[in-house]
Amino acid sequence: MSSAANAATLTPRRSTRFVAWVRAWRAGLVPFDELADEIAGDEEHLVSDAPGTWTDVPLNEGLPVFAKLHPDDIRLVLPAPGDPRGLPGPGPLTGAAMLAGEAVMAGGFGVVPEVRRHTSGSGVEFETVLWRVFPAPEHRPVFQMGAPEAEAELTAALAEATTLLTRLDVAQWRPELAGALQALRRPDSTATLPVGFDPRARRLFARASVLDQVLALAEHSAPGSAVNGYEAQQRDAALRPLTAACRQALVAACNAPLCP
Repeated sequence: MSSAANAATLTPRRSTRFVAWVRAWRAGLVPFDELADEIAGDEEHLVSDAPGTWTDVPLNEGLPVFAKLHPDDIRLVLPAPGDPRGLPGPGPLTGAAMLAGEAVMAGGFGVVPEVRRHTSGSGVEFETVLWRVFPAPEHRPVFQMGAPEAEAELTAALAEATTLLTRLDVAQWRPELAGALQALRRPDSTATLPVGFDPRARRLFARASVLDQVLALAEHSAPGSAVNGYEAQQRDAALRPLTAACRQALVAACNAPLCP
């Protein structure tokens, strides 16, 4: 696989792992002690405005807010401009989720990640992820596409985007993108979700997670590339349906029914 795809082993949408692991915990499939480490990885994660707290707390101290919820009450939402599906009406939660491009909906509240960038006194840059809890009115979840349908749409969108990008000769100005799209036709990793998710959901999540990183890369022209405005518009038009299918695939995989 290309260097771009190899570097994209973790999705930049932190809410995907958050939802998957918290749902598995609530289903009794993984212990609580593993949650914070699995969600945060090497990052520092805090929770803000959790009920019963008066300051930001470590992730493991904020997660009990989900303790009384059924796994199916915890849902991933990946909104985009013009597509706020899964969010309640206008308000602070919806505004924050639209800005972040992701959120976790859970009954009467929602949680949105906010990445804070810092620079130490010695000039070292680092990030802190703050999960902010927002109250939310109860609302009925919108229709969600299942994993089989989402996988079919992602495959079709990937094939079409690859054809269009080949026609645009994208390899001349973003060779790692073209190579990654080709390699993604046969992903070999299915070990990215906790236990409880069936093989199809695991395969779909693995594929869409890598593709999500590739698409994030594709939003910007390569350093030193000679891409003009028209070429950038053509590229964006070719990738737009694929981006939507990728978001849909991640949502379908993370919200899929759990198996005991």
